[in-house]
Amino acid sequence: MATKSDRRIDIEDIDGVTVARLLEKKILDEANIESLGQEMFALVDKDGRTKIVLDFSLVEYLSSAALGKLITMHKKVSTAGGKLTLCNIQKDILDVFKITKLDRVLTLCSDLDDALSKF
Repeated sequence: MATKSDRRIDIEDIDGVTVARLLEKKILDEANIESLGQEMFALVDKDGRTKIVLDFSLVEYLSSAALGKLITMHKKVSTAGGKLTLCNIQKDILDVFKITKLDRVLTLCSDLDDALSKF
């Protein structure tokens, strides 16, 4: 089990929705991305959570490899019959989502209240 300092996401439950706040400012290197992916996937695979908000308020940089983890996470949640939303995405990262057309696949919300309203 990861200790609190090793974790890359902070979990909060709000009205039956899991809010996962990403704690890394820069999600760039392979090891970070792999750990983040494992923590995100465990929310669905181990904990059985199906209503998940990923809060990007602390994230400043995101590599293209991290986008793959988000797509996989979206598929896992959808396959489990749930819903995944992303919120508080900084403009530079939002631009990447738009360029890669991921804004059409993922549910992107301006803030946490907006994201929670989707459930």
